[in-house]
Amino acid sequence: MKIAVCVKQVPDTWAEKQLQAADSTLDRESADGVMNELDEYAVEEALKLVEAHGGEVVVVTMGPERAAETVRKALSMGADAGVHLVDGALHGSDALATSYALAEVLSGRGFDLVMFGSESTDARMSVVPAMVAERLGVAQLTFAQKVDVAGDTVTIQRVTETGYDTVEASMPAVVSVVEKINEPRYPSFKGIMAAKKKPVETLSVTDAGLDAARLGLSAAWTKVDDFAARPPKAAGTVVTDEGDGGAKLAGFLSEQKFI
Repeated sequence: MKIAVCVKQVPDTWAEKQLQAADSTLDRESADGVMNELDEYAVEEALKLVEAHGGEVVVVTMGPERAAETVRKALSMGADAGVHLVDGALHGSDALATSYALAEVLSGRGFDLVMFGSESTDARMSVVPAMVAERLGVAQLTFAQKVDVAGDTVTIQRVTETGYDTVEASMPAVVSVVEKINEPRYPSFKGIMAAKKKPVETLSVTDAGLDAARLGLSAAWTKVDDFAARPPKAAGTVVTDEGDGGAKLAGFLSEQKFI
């Protein structure tokens, strides 16, 4: 079985996010870059499937040069190889362009499964897995809390508001997983050292055969028209109860239009 796991480098979850004044895109240099936390579950699930059924795990990422750190982390967890799409023309690409680029890189490589985390913590859209599946012309099985493979069939438990649905499809297929599915392993020292020797294929837009006119900020279907820094937190209002605390509280809530 050959599994691709698409991962993304994002600003550290605890960092203060900033937009660049020049083009209103996320300033990725203002915070430490880390592997998208939700992608770690996809890497772990792919590794578990290969450990059970045999095969290989290839990590695929699209991002600036420092995104190679994220590929190396996945390799240190146990993935076998990596593919890094890196090119200045990708800057500002939205979900549509990202799904186009990823699908083109994945196409023709013989993957049985393409796995994603449920969403990225810097965008929170949850649409790229479905878009990639559509572009590849394969089934999509999203929001999986359990994944089973038997022969050429993949079956998942898809999380819903009331429980889960059992969904199955023939491979190849695209699967996205939720954080309930497993507990990602920590890279061991042996794994970190081994990752340095594992192959990573670096591709430019030209290498991948991509149409640059469909990528980047100029081709994005969405844009930020304006933004402003979050205002400082205002001082709270202290209500002293002198027998009329309830009335004062009700008055405050009414002034704020909460009631």
